[in-house]
Amino acid sequence: MTDRKDISDAAMKARLLEMKAELARLAHEHEHDSDVVELDQTTQGRLSRMDALQGQAMAQEVARRREAEIRRIDAALQRIEDGEYGYCVTCGEEVALKRLELDPATPNCIECARGEEA
Repeated sequence: MTDRKDISDAAMKARLLEMKAELARLAHEHEHDSDVVELDQTTQGRLSRMDALQGQAMAQEVARRREAEIRRIDAALQRIEDGEYGYCVTCGEEVALKRLELDPATPNCIECARGEEA
């Protein structure tokens, strides 16, 4: 448990678990979107196959991003368990409560996040 008095670990944990459950639901709902595209010219025209390949590539990227977000959520849940939630993983300073409310999985304070963008 974090020693910050302005953060409810239980509330943040519940939000993170809710976010993770929603991502898992979406992953299950779209699990076949990135299946191998059939390239049978007798059943599909060239443009239809190109559209299908583009759709497959987009679905694979969405799945990759979803998995990355689940890893961020898991890391935040681990920080809660370790008593380090609410503190920047880079500099150790407090992460602003508004920032955590907006994105409970955020690992960095705004200063360090800006530094990563540069």
